[in-house]
Amino acid sequence: MITVTAEERGTVFERPLTRRMLKALWDCFSWFCAIVAVAGVRYTFELEVMRWNAIALYLLAACFLQLVVGLLLKLYQGRYRTASFDEVPAVALTTLIVGASLAVAFLPAGLDALPRGIAILAPPIALLSMAAGRLTWRLWYRQSHHNVTGTDRVLIYGAGDAGHQLLRLIHTHEDSPFHVIGLVDDSPTKRHLRLLGVPVLGQGGQLPELIEKHEIDTVILAITRADTALINDAAAAVENAGARFLVLPPVSELINGRVQLKDVREVDITDILGRHQVETNLDEIAGYLTGHCVLVTGAGGSIGSELARQLHRLGPRKLVLLDRDESALHSVQLSIYGQGLLDSEDIVLANIRDRDVIDEVFAMHKPDVVFHTAALKHLPLLERFPNEGWKTNVLGTLNVLEAAQRHGAVRVVNISTDKAASPTSVLGTTKRTAEQLTAWYGAHSPGTYISVRFGNVLGSRGSMLHTFTTQIAAGGPVTVTHPEVTRYFMTIPEACELVIQAGAIGADGEVLVLDMGEPVLILDVARRLIDNAQAEVDIVFTGLRTGEKMHEILFSENEAGEKRQHPMISHVSVPPVDPEDLALLAAFGSTSESAGSR
Repeated sequence: MITVTAEERGTVFERPLTRRMLKALWDCFSWFCAIVAVAGVRYTFELEVMRWNAIALYLLAACFLQLVVGLLLKLYQGRYRTASFDEVPAVALTTLIVGASLAVAFLPAGLDALPRGIAILAPPIALLSMAAGRLTWRLWYRQSHHNVTGTDRVLIYGAGDAGHQLLRLIHTHEDSPFHVIGLVDDSPTKRHLRLLGVPVLGQGGQLPELIEKHEIDTVILAITRADTALINDAAAAVENAGARFLVLPPVSELINGRVQLKDVREVDITDILGRHQVETNLDEIAGYLTGHCVLVTGAGGSIGSELARQLHRLGPRKLVLLDRDESALHSVQLSIYGQGLLDSEDIVLANIRDRDVIDEVFAMHKPDVVFHTAALKHLPLLERFPNEGWKTNVLGTLNVLEAAQRHGAVRVVNISTDKAASPTSVLGTTKRTAEQLTAWYGAHSPGTYISVRFGNVLGSRGSMLHTFTTQIAAGGPVTVTHPEVTRYFMTIPEACELVIQAGAIGADGEVLVLDMGEPVLILDVARRLIDNAQAEVDIVFTGLRTGEKMHEILFSENEAGEKRQHPMISHVSVPPVDPEDLALLAAFGSTSESAGSR
């Protein structure tokens, strides 16, 4: 049975079987044309009858061998797309085999009635004819299927691979709303380039002029590795010129790196805040996770749950999920396993403050690798209740570290925060202490103990993004602490992927700091969200809260980050704190007050 795809429906010449037969006939005709051309140009058709007989025999043999070799190489059986880069070597190899075989058969003594020029010149000319026929068909097919029904006049920003793929999809998609007028690219080498007949009209800096001149409705950014600055500048230029701005997602979100028309979407806040491209060494990761028992504390939280999902895909022998929130455990189990029965031993309801319970969990599961994400993280609340931050972020972490050491954990990864760098708040101070405790256990345990420090993540529960979105939906106002306050941002999946990578390369006692890109002005985020919602909402400045910094930093003054193995992960050392010395901080209330007043 022959199946005709939607792309191949149409005239009889587009049906697969017909096209393959025509392709075979064209190749035989190419041999005929090549032989006639050589006989006419080289010998002006003035040949003896004996030679004409030899030429006729050569032609028949060439057609026969072309079909046989072509069938053996699947040239006429749909293996290759017509006129594609994959088909060219197959056509060339077929012609080479046929030409060489005929030369060996016809040129030896006794068969030299065949003019030598025919045997030498006919194969390359036949190959050129075969290629020309295929290219002509490809151009005809593309032109006949060129979509001109779209009414949305479009500029594609980016004339690279993604732009080429997008342009081809728009041209061939039956229901595409787009009509591509031209391309824009910042590379001077592409100023004369034409893709599928569509010219590069200019560079990104000329967007306003091009939009006005060509009456453009939409600009699509087809650069899958575009950075924040490029997206911001392009979006502002396009929207100020009265056009719509669309983007392709980062290459990590595309299926096998291939662009589909449905991938084109409105710009969202993750594009504005940063499109970090994470490169992960899967061999390193697999070496310490695959086939091992992995425990995640705080597994129901935003970071912990995404971390658990990524770890599950890496094939651990057992994945133990620990949290004090039963509803959060239900959600993460449902997202990973498709069911939320909460009846398996790898789902653990426990509080890291409970030393005995944590020890029992470690004794039961004997985890090889521990990711410690459980923490209290809301800065203003911890300023009001510092002892709660101490109990969870310091003593809770100490319970996890002690249990990991006692029960032979091979690797422990403590999740920290940028607020631990030169801390000015209870949150920063407690997380800094947790880093120092982790460093001490790294120096006094057979396993590897490290911390990973990064800034804000997009979409985490209670984050700025959720707060702004809720305020806009309620009609405002949107509250921003200060017009000049900045923060570092990264998406949750990207942060978790780097955390897993950091776990593979960190050395004992180190703090690994993730590259968060450039800090983002919070006021810009609020304005972007309001614009995206097409809402009229006021922005109110509330002032910095106790312990809050105007600009977060990733390194303390005495820390010098060094990128050793991964371009987005820096290594720093922190002075360890002996657990016995925690008794010296018994008057934590006064310590936290001084920390918050700095």
